[in-house]
Amino acid sequence: MQEAKKKHRFHMPSAFTILFIIIVIIAILTWIIPAGTYATDKAGNIISGTYRTVASKPQGIWDVFMAPVIGMVGDKKTEGAISVSLFILVIGGFLGVVNKTDALNEGISSIVHRYKGREKQLIPILMILFAIGGSTYGMGEETIAFYPLLIPVMMGVGFDSLVAVAIALVGTQVGCLASTVNPFATGVASQTLNISPGDGLGSRVLLLIITTTISIIYVYHYASVIEKHPEKSLIYNQRAEDEKRFIIKVRSDDDDFKMTKRQKAVIWLFGLTFLIMILGLIPWTNLNSHWTFFDSFTKWLTGIPFLGKLLGQDMAPLGTWYFNEITMLFLFMSVIIMWFYRMKESEFIDAFMQGMADFLSVAIIVAVARGIQVIMNNGMITGTVLHWGETGLHGLSQSIFIILTYIFYIPMSFLIPSTSGLAAATMGIIGPMGHFAHVSGSLVITAYQAASGWVNLITPTSGIVMGALTIAHVNISVWWKWMLKLMIYLFIVTCVFLGIAAIL
Repeated sequence: MQEAKKKHRFHMPSAFTILFIIIVIIAILTWIIPAGTYATDKAGNIISGTYRTVASKPQGIWDVFMAPVIGMVGDKKTEGAISVSLFILVIGGFLGVVNKTDALNEGISSIVHRYKGREKQLIPILMILFAIGGSTYGMGEETIAFYPLLIPVMMGVGFDSLVAVAIALVGTQVGCLASTVNPFATGVASQTLNISPGDGLGSRVLLLIITTTISIIYVYHYASVIEKHPEKSLIYNQRAEDEKRFIIKVRSDDDDFKMTKRQKAVIWLFGLTFLIMILGLIPWTNLNSHWTFFDSFTKWLTGIPFLGKLLGQDMAPLGTWYFNEITMLFLFMSVIIMWFYRMKESEFIDAFMQGMADFLSVAIIVAVARGIQVIMNNGMITGTVLHWGETGLHGLSQSIFIILTYIFYIPMSFLIPSTSGLAAATMGIIGPMGHFAHVSGSLVITAYQAASGWVNLITPTSGIVMGALTIAHVNISVWWKWMLKLMIYLFIVTCVFLGIAAIL
């Protein structure tokens, strides 16, 4: 009897395991790296040239296991991640309630049906919508539901399944690349640097427009080529099989494919929520001292007898919001959507709690990642690492620094595929280094997001990438071949953008 030999394949450990291993390694380094610290100003910013050595404080086993706990609640040396973790949970609940109404899915389906016979026009329209979703709330996994709809439609008009995958996958991940107010990237990174997620919003919007335009042109060009010459499709050899797999469902014009009034209301409320969040996070008076409209309006509103007290006299004006306020916003709008959609209280609670459950791992990973900073701060080696950075950055131009930061985050994004975990783990070091190089913290965040989004277009460790390719029956090597030129274009454009933005 022959014994069956089991093949042991290497499986990439989870982000939690990788981060905990890094915590252990950093703890070991506290026994080796000399301890040191910097003086800070009243705002907590490090003052260049003030580094001094201090007594070492090596971290032990107790400290290693306490690090994620302190990473969540914070201590005197490290701010806890509780505010951003709670925000992630609440926005998860909000998305759970929105998804319960099926408004987003029906909205996309309605657009696809409306453009029947003009499917090529769907490419820019849908890619823009998906990019906005990726840029504002990190849309990704939600696209999995759209591939069974998009693939038959795109194949039915002479394209292939690569086009369908690219519309949603490239659309959302390019949006993440140029995240504007994405809570899982921009939010976590901004909280780590103690700046508003609205800082640098204008430049990130510009990057979003540029990268989305390039991506649309790339996908549209490929679709046009294979429409005229089907044999040029990278998956032409499986065309016959795909036609059998993806049977095109032809719907008559009489089919009821319209969104309900309640679903339309949910879409409007969904968009309004993110608009209010953006207005709340942009520091209007810092941009222009005369832009005091929101301050004046809030003062007038809260001063109205009875109504002011009913609304809340401690109401913060738009432009001064941070994580507490935007967390409240998503909680409030979840209730408003429940009321407009006439959702039962039990359905609302179930949807909200399920949405929170879906994002629980993201909320916890932020705390675990923050534990790295806890070990470094309590082990007194953060200042030393920054001192090395300050010495190494001496004479380095702003443009070179930000491009090197972007390149640094590319392999880091492979190592730590979680955008939230990557931001919490590294931004506490890279941000202050940017300060030494006279580069704003918001631009450092843009570089980190751009690298993470770029990697997540092709990485096999991404469930979004592998899920989409599995549904479309596309081998990842084919996807890499198809994406090669676009990846090069996006890399070059991002480097140029960051280099110019650093000196402006």
